[in-house]
Amino acid sequence: MSIFSKIIAGEIPSYKIAENDRFYAFLDIFPLAEGHTLVVPKKEVDKIFDVDDADLAELLLFAKPIAKAIEASFKCDRVGIATIGLEVPHAHLHLVPINSADDLNFTRPKLKLTEEQMKAAQQKILQHLNKQSA
Repeated sequence: MSIFSKIIAGEIPSYKIAENDRFYAFLDIFPLAEGHTLVVPKKEVDKIFDVDDADLAELLLFAKPIAKAIEASFKCDRVGIATIGLEVPHAHLHLVPINSADDLNFTRPKLKLTEEQMKAAQQKILQHLNKQSA
């Protein structure tokens, strides 16, 4: 069972952003930027292109309002998307607020945010996400 499956099951705490019956989104605890969010299918599949076609398409549609909420929450030109998948054998998307291509450089040192900063980032995104659905 991957660490992401344990997070989805509630065995490991997370800063949840959104969830439905097939997908789960939460803040990356080792972010490239404040607001860096992971979007994962609940069904554990190692590689992104091994996710079945319907779930892969729905994953992007699930991520879209989250990306828009991130963009509205943090000073950035856009939200970049990356699928690296080397650290955790569970398909996932990285949604990262960016101002340049280098902002998606995963070899850079990650931020060390406090619990208060993580909760504040979570609340910002949730507020904008809730505005979209209202």
